[in-house]
Amino acid sequence: MTKSIKVKNPATGQLIQEVRKNTEEEINQALKRGHESFQSWSKVNAHERARLLKNWSLKIQENKEVIAETMTLESGKPIQESLGEVDYATSYIDWYAEEAKRLYGRTIPAASETKRIMVSRQPVGLVAAITPWNFPAAMMTRKAAPALAAGCTFVVKPAEETPLTTMKLVELAYEAGIPSDVLQCVNGIGSEVGSLFTDSEFVRKITFTGSTPVGKLLIKNSADTVKHVSMELGGHAPMIIAEDADIDFAVEQTVASKFRNAGQTCICVNRVLVHESIAEEYAEKLTEKVRALKVGNGLEKDTQVGPVINEKGFEKIVSQVNDAIEKGAEVLHGNEYDANRDEGYFFVHPTVLNNVDSDMKIMQEETFGPIIPISTFKEIDEAIAIANGTPYGLAAYFFTNNYKTGTYLHEQLDFGILGWNDGAPSAAHAPFGGMKESGLGREGGSEGIDPYLETKYLSIGNL
Repeated sequence: MTKSIKVKNPATGQLIQEVRKNTEEEINQALKRGHESFQSWSKVNAHERARLLKNWSLKIQENKEVIAETMTLESGKPIQESLGEVDYATSYIDWYAEEAKRLYGRTIPAASETKRIMVSRQPVGLVAAITPWNFPAAMMTRKAAPALAAGCTFVVKPAEETPLTTMKLVELAYEAGIPSDVLQCVNGIGSEVGSLFTDSEFVRKITFTGSTPVGKLLIKNSADTVKHVSMELGGHAPMIIAEDADIDFAVEQTVASKFRNAGQTCICVNRVLVHESIAEEYAEKLTEKVRALKVGNGLEKDTQVGPVINEKGFEKIVSQVNDAIEKGAEVLHGNEYDANRDEGYFFVHPTVLNNVDSDMKIMQEETFGPIIPISTFKEIDEAIAIANGTPYGLAAYFFTNNYKTGTYLHEQLDFGILGWNDGAPSAAHAPFGGMKESGLGREGGSEGIDPYLETKYLSIGNL
């Protein structure tokens, strides 16, 4: 069994650094320390917790360029996107530094003159987090910030592909004054560490961002100790473009949503459903925009689309594209690859597929790559049925300038996040999360701190 994780640059296949895997004993000790430190951290007043979180945010911003370069090296995303992610990551810390001071209780009128009823809120305890490789900074802070703000302690296991960004963030948290046992990072293989987290008597909550199958396993394994769980799982986002939509704006937003991080985001557009009367114009204009995108190493400042993270992801993308072509899809642009298995890098050039139908795998499975499949519809209810016709319900988009159509789509689409004439709806101050098999709970907004809190009810009698 290997004792280290080799972190490689997905744009070149070159080794960046070897990170030592923590032993089972070390991880269990980290969980024990987190549990023990909860006793003191949970008693730190909210204003002091807020001050430390703000210090952490400032430290991250002071090291923004270093963090962004590290992120690009290990994830492959373009450097401008990495710089943007650092800002996105600190926006969660800033938001929850303020929310820490707003964890109010309440009094409830009693049914008796001799009673008083009070409701208070307290932190759940030690939180164990498993974060993904595609947003190694933001997904960590989106979980750690509300946990620490609530008074919880926190242990994070970053993705094996991208541990360096998380390790740097934790290091900066210590420099900001957050105690080392309050926020900890452990490294290892997801399945192994996940079992230690779910089996631990010290962990009171599991929070995870990743695939639906892994999320289901974590939920199942958390049942024996009745842990709290928050799950941000897989998506398969549709984009519905109505007959009256602003086509140029819809094209612009499609490109912005689809090709961020080479299409390797959980809320990027996976299925485009466009009204048949405007489908040809939309496809032509979209193809023109896609053709202009530059593929390359994320460290090159003009790169817009970086590499796919690994061979497994690459093979899935190629399989979906080939399946679609075999079943009659038309390639308007792309279906080109620059991959070297021996060297370990995999580039997929932005691809537009037309005449796609629901029998193709790309319409049923999350792609996680820079591929846009286009289908058409006649009636809006047909588009809604296709959009809702998967087990996923994370994000969906629709473009229309008709308020009746927009309101109807908002009410009928079974997704936790909706963008109406907006391809980039994420924000620290808004609740992020899915319906159906796309997850449990919300991250961001005032709702995002609730999963880290217990509610306690006190009835005082004989007054």
